[in-house]
Amino acid sequence: MRIYKDIFTGDEMFSDTYKIKLVDEVVYEVYGKLIQRTQGGVEIAGFNPSAEEADEGTDEAVESGVDVVLNHRLQETFIFGDKKSYTAYLKDYMKKLVAKLEQTAPDQVEVFKTNMNKVMKDILGRFKELQFFMGESLEEDGMIGLLEYREIDGRKNTDAKKKKSPEKS
Repeated sequence: MRIYKDIFTGDEMFSDTYKIKLVDEVVYEVYGKLIQRTQGGVEIAGFNPSAEEADEGTDEAVESGVDVVLNHRLQETFIFGDKKSYTAYLKDYMKKLVAKLEQTAPDQVEVFKTNMNKVMKDILGRFKELQFFMGESLEEDGMIGLLEYREIDGRKNTDAKKKKSPEKS
């Protein structure tokens, strides 16, 4: 399993156990599902808890949410009250990403700048429909993941967008 981490904080953001789509070479769309599980449990596609475990008759706390968010311990944040504050964050964050790209992949800088502007205009157009998530450490310098609920094939699905800054481990 490959885990994608924020390159600035090291926080887990998502893994390759989910359907992932790279949009315009700059944003990962990670498709999650709404789930219910025992609090603290981790559910990964293809891995099920043993059916042989006996029920001890105890009431266990149940949590529900998007599997990507729950499994990677992402924390919802409400720091962006409006587009203006989110746009200010994006400008600062993009500067940091460009500086990192200049060090690690200088040939990708122009592609990133060009495509990111297009993607961000699209995202800002849907600002009111988005939820925002930080990594487990809640470090302000980290990447903010976006969550959008979509209907796909008549079913409600989630689309967790992550700017292309996570590193693979």
